[in-house]
Amino acid sequence: MRSTITARGQTVVPAPIRERFQLGPSMRLEWIVEGDGTIRVVPVALDPITAFRGSGAGGATTRLLADRRHDRQQGA
Repeated sequence: MRSTITARGQTVVPAPIRERFQLGPSMRLEWIVEGDGTIRVVPVALDPITAFRGSGAGGATTRLLADRRHDRQQGA
């Protein structure tokens, strides 16, 4: 599927993608640039702590909070 980027930097998430991943208004998307130059777009739960609960070997919450703190300091 394709979408176009507007002059204001906006794009539309195609309806089949929104439906499959239950994306709605005000939902946030994380844009991740991979080492090989590809871009991944990942939906982020409204409560990021809940999104990470139960995943990984432990310490995910601590890492998430540190990442968010770093983002705020960088003005992201």
